[in-house]
Amino acid sequence: MASGTVGGALTEQSNELVQCIEELRTKREEIDNQITEEEDEKAKVQSDLQVLSKRLTTLNESIARKLAARNDYDKTIQETEAAYLKILESSQTLLTVLKRETKGLEKKSTGPGAV
Repeated sequence: MASGTVGGALTEQSNELVQCIEELRTKREEIDNQITEEEDEKAKVQSDLQVLSKRLTTLNESIARKLAARNDYDKTIQETEAAYLKILESSQTLLTVLKRETKGLEKKSTGPGAV
């Protein structure tokens, strides 16, 4: 083999090797850029998640307070309605007694021997 042919082959192989290394570096840089983009997105998602978690906690606490308040309203309404029904029953009883007494008084005032 002539030295020119060996030198040419080495140069060709060297050029090919340099080209392969450059391609690998390009692919590595692309992957590195993708990693950076995904890490940025991950940081944003984590931040959003933290904000949403705080909001969820706030909503859960608010709902718990409002449920307790609603239960208090329900209890007050129930107690008030029960008391009102007792008042109605008492009023009906009083009205019945009053009517009976009124009839008794009318009989006494209009009956025999009335003035």
